[in-house]
Parts: sequence; C-alpha cells; structure tokens
Amino acid sequence: MERSPHARKMKMTRSRTAIACAAVVLAIACAETVRWSRARAAAAPSTVQAVVPGRVALSELSRSLIPMPRNTPSAHASAMATLPGDRLITFWWAGSRESGPDVKVYASQWQNGKWGEPWMVASRETLGKALGYGVRRIGNPVAWTGPDGRIHLYVVATGLGGWAASRVVHLVSVDEGASFAMKRVLPMSPLFNTSVLVRTNAVGLVDGGWWLPVYFEIGIKYPMMMAFGPDGEPTGLGRIGTRTTTLQPAIVPVSTTEVRAWMRDASDERRVQHARSRDGGASWEDLPALDLTNENTSMAVLRLANGEFLMLHNHIAPGGGSRSLLRLSLSKDGHTWRTVADVASGGKGDEFSYPTMQQVGGELHITYTFQRQAIAHHRYRISIGETT
Repeated sequence: MERSPHARKMKMTRSRTAIACAAVVLAIACAETVRWSRARAAAAPSTVQAVVPGRVALSELSRSLIPMPRNTPSAHASAMATLPGDRLITFWWAGSRESGPDVKVYASQWQNGKWGEPWMVASRETLGKALGYGVRRIGNPVAWTGPDGRIHLYVVATGLGGWAASRVVHLVSVDEGASFAMKRVLPMSPLFNTSVLVRTNAVGLVDGGWWLPVYFEIGIKYPMMMAFGPDGEPTGLGRIGTRTTTLQPAIVPVSTTEVRAWMRDASDERRVQHARSRDGGASWEDLPALDLTNENTSMAVLRLANGEFLMLHNHIAPGGGSRSLLRLSLSKDGHTWRTVADVASGGKGDEFSYPTMQQVGGELHITYTFQRQAIAHHRYRISIGETT
C-alpha cells in the first residue's frame, strides 16, 4: 500500500532530524578531539624548590576574619595571590546568597600584619558591560601574579542556567588589584565553550608562565589543566586522568617532570582522589584514592621545603558534617597522611570550607569560608627542624 504524502513528509522530517542530531554529535566529538589533541602543548618544566631535610613544625601566629563589605551576609570561595614585599591579596565573592543577583567579587590586601578594607573588583554589571552580553551570576575567583607584576584574575560567570553553564572570565590588573580590565573568556572548547569552572591555585613555571587548574561539570565531572605563557596567553589544555566524578584539582609540581594532583570526589567512593603526571603535565595516570574522607569538598595542597606535602581539607568527625572540620595533614609520599592540626571545627551544620593556602617566606597563610558569613585567615610559622 502506497504511503500518503503526509506519511512520506513525516518520514523525511524524522530522517532530517536524525541526520541533524548525528551531525551535532559528530561536531561535539570533533571538538573534543581538537580539545584533547591540544593537550600535549600543556607540558612545561615546573618551578621546584630544593629539598631541605628536617621535620616540619607549624606554630600559629594569628587568626582573624577578613573585613567584609557592608550589607553582605554571605561570603564564599576565597583565593590568594602574592604581591611584592611579602604582601598578599585575597579575593572572594560576597552578597545576599550564593548565585544572588547582588553577588560581587571583592578584594583585600595583607600588609603590615593586617587586612585592609575590601573593595569591589567585579560584578554582574561590570562583567556584562565588558563582555557585551548579560551575566546572570558570578562565582569562584582564582588569582595569579605574573612575573611582570600583573594580577590575572579568573572568575566563574554564567549566562543562562546554573553553574554547569559557566564560563571563565579572565581579567587583568596592572595596579596591584585596584582595577581590572577584561582580557577574554577562556577558550576551553572549540564548539561549546561552557561548563568550565575554576577553584584552586595556579602553579608557576620556570619560563614565567603558569598552569591554571580548571574543571568540567555538566553531566560528568573531570579536572583539567590550562597552560599560559609569560604573556598571559593560553598555550594548551589537558585533561587530568580519566575519571568522570572528580573536580577542583589541587596541582603540585614534584620535579621538573613529575606533577601530582589531588581532587574533590563526587562519587560514592567518598575519598580524596589522586593522579600523577610523569611528563610535565602532558599526560596523567589515575592513582588509588587516598585513605582520607572527602564528601564532595574542595581542598588545597602545597609542597614544603623539606619535600613533604601539606593538605588543607575537610574531615568528618563523629557528630559532625561534611564541612564542619577543617584539617591540616602532612605526607611524605602523597599517599599516606598524618594529622598536623585541626584549623577549625564545629558541629553538624557548621561550615569551614573551600580552603586555600599560600606560603610567603617562612609563613603559611590560610583562608577559608567561615560559616558562609565571612572569610577567615590563619597565619602559621613554618619551621624545618633537624633530621631525626
């Protein structure tokens, strides 16, 4: 029986739809292939300090809350960068609530033993004006001071949708953070340049460039590393490992070829995840998860002068919540960790989270989210004792 014109038309429509869908899938596959074919360019020798034998001792020097802007009851996601003269600058977002229309990114400088009054460096309005299109929400900032003194600030921003629809905006300051100019939206994918965020510290390279940890989180989650040259231009992008449930990588160079990464875990394993590169970040292998709990929370890691790794992370204590205890742990090999100190602790419902660390001379500076109401700052003296 011959089909009616309507039936033939419907069949042709379905065929065209199928072809269009296949084309979209092919385009995505090609775009991802291009993305990962660029990954090899990310390799570069890293800056690695000489190892000084001895046992680490941390002694707390001070703790305080960074001054908050007025009428901003919520604060989260701090980041630090160094400035000349053993100074620091920190960034965070603050507003009525996460994703609120009034959320802005603020900054404060540490000098002469205290934090100065905060100032606003980015908002939905300023980013939207610079980009030429609307910005619905802004979030995590990450900062890096280049060898020429310019501060590179990376801010998560979305148009439509939630955080999974984020892009990363790159801003630059030539006046130590007093003002920032738009540089670009980071080119994370040749097709769908979305669903990429930042959270953890950048890592300096011997040529004056740096690595910026980033992560993808729409449907699946995976960590990446973007390389920049000394001029602040992107030079490569690479995926860290093959897992699809990890994010917010903390990257630490071990030698000129070996790099380690520790990740937040969004799987049912609920352990800190671990990966290693043996070729300067060009390729990565997944390592077994650590014996440290991780209930989907961010962490910070750095390497001390004696070669040990120091991690600032959330630990779950009996009766507590996933973010109610913030702990410092040390490791010689990156696998086995021992507790050094509990930086902040409370009961279920308390929050001390999203930590970051910077070493300035012989001092360790820590900032973290305090109860979603402020940004806390702790300062420690780092002592490397005699070999035992």
